[in-house]
Amino acid sequence: MSLENLLLDMSVKMDLLKDALLSEQGQDLIEYALVFALIAFAATASMRTLATHINTAFLTIGTTLNTAIA
Repeated sequence: MSLENLLLDMSVKMDLLKDALLSEQGQDLIEYALVFALIAFAATASMRTLATHINTAFLTIGTTLNTAIA
């Protein structure tokens, strides 16, 4: 392989590498995944707090009903 062909081949490969690195094709997927992860984290954190409050409310209602019946 001549030096000229080798340089041409390297130039083509560098252009392909540059295009791959500058491509924004997968960027949207990453952004959606990050947003989904943030929403899932917030939902999980809020569900634990909500579950605790609901449990407390049912315990209060149960205690009130037991006191009223007795």
